[in-house]
Order: sequence, then C-alpha cells, then structure tokens
Amino acid sequence: MPHTGALTAGLAVLVFTLLAVFGPLLGVPAGAIALAAGLSLAALSVDAARFGGRGGHLLAEALPGGEARLRRIAVHEAGHALSARQEALKVRRVLVGSLACLRAGVAGGGSTEFDLPERAKLPREDLRRWSRVLQAGAAAERVVFGDSLGGADDGALLGRLWGLSGHDAATAQRELRQARREVERLLRQRLSELEAEADRLVRAAPRLGRNGAAP
Repeated sequence: MPHTGALTAGLAVLVFTLLAVFGPLLGVPAGAIALAAGLSLAALSVDAARFGGRGGHLLAEALPGGEARLRRIAVHEAGHALSARQEALKVRRVLVGSLACLRAGVAGGGSTEFDLPERAKLPREDLRRWSRVLQAGAAAERVVFGDSLGGADDGALLGRLWGLSGHDAATAQRELRQARREVERLLRQRLSELEAEADRLVRAAPRLGRNGAAP
C-alpha cells in the first residue's frame, strides 16, 4: 500500500496539473491556481515534517464525526486485548488513534503490542492461541459492525508463524479458520465487555485540539 503522504502528494500534483490545463478554460485565474498550489505544497511539507504524512488522519479524528473512526479502531484493538487476557498473553500497551501512534513512533491508526514468543518455532497449541488473539481484532469488527477493515498485517504475521513452525499452507488455513470461529464466538458471548473496553479506549485516545493535545 502506498505511503499516505506520497499518495496525497501525488493526488495534489494531479489536481493542480488538471487545473493548470483546464482552469483558464473555466475562467479560473492562473494566479489563483498558482497560489493554491503553493499553499497546498507548503501544507504537505509541514504534514510530512511534523506529522509523518498523517495530518489528514489526525484532522479527521479531531473533527466532528472523528469519534466513529476512532471507535472502529478501538473495537479492533479491544478485541485483541480481550482475547489476549482470555489466553493469558501479556499485553504491553494498546494505542488507539493516529496521534497516539505518531507519539509512540508506530505506523498506522491503532496497535496492540504483546510480549512476542521467545522462539520462532512454536508448538501447535501455542500457534492456536496466537491465531485466536491475532485474529480477534478483525473478529471484533465483524461482531460489532458486520465487517472488518483491518487485520491484514495480523494475518500475514500468522502465516509466517505457522510456516516457520513447519506447517504447510493447507494445515495453517484450516487451523486459522477454526481459531477465527472460536474467537468470534467468545467475543459474541462477551459483547458488553468488548464494547465497554472500546468505549474506554476511545475516551482515552488523544486527539488534536483536545485538552491541548499535540504531537
């Protein structure tokens, strides 16, 4: 997936190229186009330097309606955390929102960090535990929202763990499907706890302009 800052810059260049070509035909003064282009590029430079190219995400989360975006992230991370407690796996920290991740030096909009296994090759029962925990974020989204937008990185990590432990792809896929069913069932049974944890994470999430929060 392209970096957010590079994608935004590319779109800005495309828009202003089209304006330069067609703007005069539509009666848009060339000076106005040049000024807008200069201001936009300056804003992109500030975004890249200060916010790591995530200024758009930070702004979206700070504006009215941003809580809905944060809640989906929080539900995902709460699913990981709740499942980890069930499996007796230690959670080091949970980050919700682009600002929290930016401050922690973590890419993305949310993260749940665990103490990782000491070795790459794991017994099957440990692999099953990790399969439930790492799939719990996407499972929580499906339970609450009916679909999932996150979880690709979790799935890729699980694929590597099963492969490094000597299991073929067919075995890994079969085990992952079973683990997904198990963790979804757990989260449905504990839905009120999942939603309460997500609400707590949303309330704790830092945002631009809230209580003076800034990177």
